Amino acid sequence: MLEEKLNSLPEKPGVYLMKDDQDNIIYVGKAVSLKNRVRSYFSSQHLDSPKTRVLVSHIQDLEYILTDSEVEALILESNLIKKHKPKYNIRLTDDKDYPFLRLTVQEAFPRLEIARTVRKDGSRYFGPYTNTQAVNETLKLLKQVFPLRSCKQKTFDRQERPCLNAHIRRCAAPCRGLISQKDYGKMISEVILFLEGKQEDLSKLLHKRMAEAAEALEFEKAAEIRDQLLAIDKVIAKQKIVSDHLIDLDAIHYARSVKETCVQVFFVRNGKLLGRDHFFLAGSEGTEAKEILSAFVKQYYSQAEYVPGEILLPEKLEDEAVLEAYLTAKRGARVHLKLPKQGDKRDLLELAGKNALESLQHKVDILAQKNSQNLQALDEITAALGLDKKPQRLECYDISHIQGAETVASMVVFEAGKADISQYRRFKIKTVEGPDDFASMAEVLYRRFSRAQGGDEKFGALPDLVVIDGGKGQLSAARSIMRLLGYGNITAVGLAKENEWLFLEDRPEPVILSRHSAGLQLLQRIRDESHRYALAYHRLLRGKRNLSSALDEISGIGPKRKAALLRHFGLSLKKISNASVEELAGVDGISREVAQRVWETFHPPEL
Repeated sequence: MLEEKLNSLPEKPGVYLMKDDQDNIIYVGKAVSLKNRVRSYFSSQHLDSPKTRVLVSHIQDLEYILTDSEVEALILESNLIKKHKPKYNIRLTDDKDYPFLRLTVQEAFPRLEIARTVRKDGSRYFGPYTNTQAVNETLKLLKQVFPLRSCKQKTFDRQERPCLNAHIRRCAAPCRGLISQKDYGKMISEVILFLEGKQEDLSKLLHKRMAEAAEALEFEKAAEIRDQLLAIDKVIAKQKIVSDHLIDLDAIHYARSVKETCVQVFFVRNGKLLGRDHFFLAGSEGTEAKEILSAFVKQYYSQAEYVPGEILLPEKLEDEAVLEAYLTAKRGARVHLKLPKQGDKRDLLELAGKNALESLQHKVDILAQKNSQNLQALDEITAALGLDKKPQRLECYDISHIQGAETVASMVVFEAGKADISQYRRFKIKTVEGPDDFASMAEVLYRRFSRAQGGDEKFGALPDLVVIDGGKGQLSAARSIMRLLGYGNITAVGLAKENEWLFLEDRPEPVILSRHSAGLQLLQRIRDESHRYALAYHRLLRGKRNLSSALDEISGIGPKRKAALLRHFGLSLKKISNASVEELAGVDGISREVAQRVWETFHPPEL
């Protein structure tokens, strides 16, 4: 079957998806010619690579998607890698959400606020800021220097008195007509100069204005401008000038260890180094540097809000022309990938490399310290519980409900002392009515181990130690099920929260570990994680139930219309309640009359 697909591949651009015997996508790639590229994996030349040999040995099937160009294939490849996280692809593991500063210039009196996403709402966005503290400090500074309004009101009917910010001179009080729209607009122009990195231009403008105020004997106004200048000059003094030319660029370098790669990015805007950030890549073992950098550039800029005109790299990339075409299309202006050989740009690139190495070494040191602590914790647990061997896989179970309603349970897994989120499982209790934690725990353990008995791969790996959130009662319920299903040989321990004591089935007295014990702290960590995971599931179900109940009470909302609203607004009662009549009427199957009733349900008239 695989051989037939290899022979029938077209000589056209597209994306290919390689699968294993479980139909899991294990590799995603792009090609200008699918036939030549995919067949090359099975040639002797590519099999010289250990990573390729392992990949090819697991390929049992493949699919492909045709595209109109190699650039389209590149975009699709990045999206599929992000979605499926294939085992043998180089993957950007940091899914960072950078803040922006949003200036609502579409409003008569604009506001400045922090935003997490860029929307096409007419506002101007500045950023992204890689340091959350930096964006908070910038916002705080600008509100100290410029009396911008913070309120979100859209109309400015005269109020009887201004807000507290106006009293302390932190707001120009447009609501009271204390500043004209023209003068407020001048202030916004100065804010934009600052956010565009043109602090020197702003400083010259303010110096001129201060001199004019002093000459006109407006000494109080001149003093206010002086204070503004002092704050702006502090910002200018902190900034590192990289180039006298007003350029925007990113400098990208990397450092590698045996298993990991760290990529460092320096952000230069208007010739000034404004920030830096580092990222870790998974799946880079046995891969050439140019392939690592290419994967990073594709995945990083596919989710970046801003692409600069220049990107500095330490290696020449094989698909450089395609990447430049893609980045140029995204930016809307020419983008160049450059390899500086000397000068300031080369120095900046080397500095990025040094920082990448430092970040990588820091992570290696932290991991080594954590592994040492985890080993110590597992040794203490082994000794305290009298285990024959050190437990590598720990599973913890917790029950969550409110007076017996929406009872759920969680199963969290720690491997070698570290959480393995991919193996977490959650359960909705089906056979127990009312608040019966013992019976609920018995049901969860029965479902977990009976699935292992039945060959369910999701529950195939067995624990070395089972941790029950609770005391003797919950432990007894769990142990009876484990023995019933033939898993009585697996040790189980109850962790009672009141005194943090450990209970074993065959010991009348609890095992008491020191509060400072690494072993107890590890057990507390897994117990708290199971509680968090169960509680999150319980809140999700409760939210769905409340949302469904609220919609059921509205005349004209039947099952189909309710399902359409839930799909459209992502199961969010808040989004539905905040939606306008027009937005509600835009949902399939919702007439304007019904939309009006939904809106009135969440916006009752004031009495």
